[in-house]
Amino acid sequence: MKTAVKEFGVLGLGRMGGNLALHALEQGMRVVGFDLHGVPEDLVRAGMVEIRDLDGFRLHLSPSRPVFIYIPAGPALDTALDELARRLETGDVVVDAGNSYWGDSVRRHHRLAAQGIHLVDLGTSGGVEGARTGACFMAGGDAEAVARIEPILLDLAVPGGYVHAGPPGSGHFTKLVHNGIEFGMLQAIGEGVDLLERYHDKLDVAEVLRCWGHGSVIRSWLVDLMEAAYRSEDGLENIPPYVEDTGEVNWLVGDALQLEVPIPVISQSVMQLFASRDDRKNWAKAIAMMRHGFGGHPYGPHEAERRERREGRVGDFFREGA
Repeated sequence: MKTAVKEFGVLGLGRMGGNLALHALEQGMRVVGFDLHGVPEDLVRAGMVEIRDLDGFRLHLSPSRPVFIYIPAGPALDTALDELARRLETGDVVVDAGNSYWGDSVRRHHRLAAQGIHLVDLGTSGGVEGARTGACFMAGGDAEAVARIEPILLDLAVPGGYVHAGPPGSGHFTKLVHNGIEFGMLQAIGEGVDLLERYHDKLDVAEVLRCWGHGSVIRSWLVDLMEAAYRSEDGLENIPPYVEDTGEVNWLVGDALQLEVPIPVISQSVMQLFASRDDRKNWAKAIAMMRHGFGGHPYGPHEAERRERREGRVGDFFREGA
């Protein structure tokens, strides 16, 4: 008996959606794709079924149709969901694979369920490389809907990189918590690199990072990425300090306040990110003015204060000049 070919649709063929689709095509899956800018040529050559409008998902996929959406979170996603729901049939499964807020995913689940359409919120980690070669998936949704797409996800994930996290909203919530942990790890690694750079002798920072990637307690993909970037950019000197982000971890900080769960490391990592963007440093100027007022502390760099700071710590390596 011939095994049925796994198939699904993809709406949005940018870096994430396009690479996931290419990965699936190379695994022998049948993929139907739509993008406002047209299907990229490499996907057509790889065998993607190109459709010209959203009706094509109904025409070219068999019930119950799974359609993955890879577009940015926000109002455009709600529009896309409504347009798909009008064209799909009862029992079809729409998968929001972007970084939507979990509360919005719960709301959207209920709205689509009233129309007979399942919604799975799918947190996806691993970046573009993961989409291309094997990702980490966190699915949230009803058991029936998740079971429909689970065989596809298992084939597209790295070994062990899949979980049905729980009911609607849980996929995006677990991905949000994941992103918060990521922020804390990035901050800690960044601070560690800063310390390595400021050691009193010149260190081979790239080699230290390489070493940490082999057997150390902190070995990780992030440390590997730091090493690779440090080597390719020849250090930190030419990298602008402004750190941009999509604001998702801000949602998590707000959730933690509502849940009354303390997350000081994650919260502080967000604050530090904001601090990187402040060219004027008015906050630092205000602190300097107040310190000058109550303690007569000088404005700007001052060697006497630096010396007092160094010498005030007993047993300090730098004070002793060891």
